[in-house]
Amino acid sequence: MVKLSVIVPFYNVRTYAPDTLRSLRLNARDDFEFLLVDDCSTDETPEILEKAEREIPGARLIRHRENGGLATARNTGLAAARGEHLTFLDGDDWLAPGHFAHLLSALEELGCDFVRTDHVQCTGRGRTVRRVPVGRRGVVLDPREAILPADRPTAVDYPYAWAGMYHRRLLERGLLHFTDGLRTAEDRPWIWRLHRDADSFAVISRLGIFYRRGIPSSLTQIGDVRQLDFLRAFDQILAETAADRDSALLLPKAVRTYCAVIAHHMGSIGKFEPEVARKLRTLSGAALRRMPQDVLDDVLGAMDSERATRLRRLRRRHPLTGGEAAA
Repeated sequence: MVKLSVIVPFYNVRTYAPDTLRSLRLNARDDFEFLLVDDCSTDETPEILEKAEREIPGARLIRHRENGGLATARNTGLAAARGEHLTFLDGDDWLAPGHFAHLLSALEELGCDFVRTDHVQCTGRGRTVRRVPVGRRGVVLDPREAILPADRPTAVDYPYAWAGMYHRRLLERGLLHFTDGLRTAEDRPWIWRLHRDADSFAVISRLGIFYRRGIPSSLTQIGDVRQLDFLRAFDQILAETAADRDSALLLPKAVRTYCAVIAHHMGSIGKFEPEVARKLRTLSGAALRRMPQDVLDDVLGAMDSERATRLRRLRRRHPLTGGEAAA
């Protein structure tokens, strides 16, 4: 039996893939499999992965014929996974030795649907601990109750798919797949669905994941049109939350988070290509107009004045039109 399937997408990460693969080797067990998904890399990454498939116990290389993005690559791995439990890693991050065995032991002992864990953010030589914004540790909790309150960080604001481990029953219920084609913010609808629909989870205090930030080739550092997929991701969150049985309770949180992300992008609009910046303004204004306006008014009234003023101005200047809604 395969106890754990680890899904690791790679795309043009020849500089960082050796560290990632070395850490997988130090986490290998006879009952673990590592699904290495090459998302049609154009550098030396495929050759590095071919060697890893031969040398790392349990490694399987899966190749995409076309680049589909992180969400699609993860779905490819999910389709091939045989494990009783599943987890993720990105192709430019790395793990402490024994990290997966520790998480698996905790998940089996607690008997819940999934566990979440803290991580170490690595920016150059700097190291910063990032913690799951849930206070209670090592006890089984209701995922739905961890979505709120709306006015402070909660579990859905910590969306990283690799920061946890998941029982296969979630895959069989359709809760682990990502929205195909989302090129950024793919974790956001995913984490909201997981917390709305799973039955149980726990948070583990474990610092075994090292997450690289500030990589020049990372999509978060590139101001092209792919960055605008965050709008599609949050539109999906709003639509699914509006259909939820507790929509009146949950929508303020969804709207507030969407607004905070729009404000963040508008505050750093200078990093975008000029045409993309114009599109960001227009589509963000249209998104604000699509939101439930009574909820939006309450959210803006509770935000700090700088961000609230920026968003109100954006809503006035860029009203929703049919063409923008379709975009």
